[in-house]
Amino acid sequence: MIKILIIEDEIPAQINLKKSIDRCCPEGSVVMTLTSVRSAVKWLEENPEGADVIFMDVELSDGICFEIFERVNINAHVIITTAYDNYAINAFKVNSCDYLLKPIGDEDMRRAWERCRERIESRSAANLETIMDMVSRASVSRETKEYKKRFIVKTGEKIIIIPVDDIAYCFSEDKSTYAVSSNGTRRLLDYSLDMVQEMLDPKLFFRISRSYIVAINAIENISKHLGTRLKIQLNPPTEDEVVVSRSRTSDFLEWLDHN
Repeated sequence: MIKILIIEDEIPAQINLKKSIDRCCPEGSVVMTLTSVRSAVKWLEENPEGADVIFMDVELSDGICFEIFERVNINAHVIITTAYDNYAINAFKVNSCDYLLKPIGDEDMRRAWERCRERIESRSAANLETIMDMVSRASVSRETKEYKKRFIVKTGEKIIIIPVDDIAYCFSEDKSTYAVSSNGTRRLLDYSLDMVQEMLDPKLFFRISRSYIVAINAIENISKHLGTRLKIQLNPPTEDEVVVSRSRTSDFLEWLDHN
């Protein structure tokens, strides 16, 4: 049996990944699930041979997964899982076996698993061409994807329809996800922010941080904040200060420029 370690901080994403592994990786057995850079480093230090394969999300609760490679020696084969395609070169640099873009389809999972099994048997390394091929296929799939046009939410005995065109931003708070309409109405969604991100057209919405997804039409103005970071004023206004994560600033500016 091939021992699998999952490093993923979103509970819904953990559940989906485990279901995908059950369907597509018959020789695999999940031995541990971790949620942070710190817990991953600790576990790997204590269990250097504890996993044969690691499914590793990029953005964790306390940092970026590539920090793990800087702190501990990883003997397992790594499959990077992420909602972003701009980490492929980083994945290559740490010699990951494959690179899967969320949401992960069964075909891509089976292909990645077979590729990983071959690496285990032959003890060979991934190459840049392999990883970029995966990213290219996933990107093409994303370009032809149908995005959500409305959300359905239940409020007491009522069923509310929220057109996506009317959403100004979505945010997470206390493990719940909310959509805020252009008139300021806040509605609780039955999805994690990661799941909502996959449902929205990336030409119209951008994930600026772990907590916020914003619509391009809701951005009132942008100002510099603490060096290279950016602060955004949204309409309708937010109760909290909304800041673009440092790791997303460059992509955010490019998104603004091309949309």
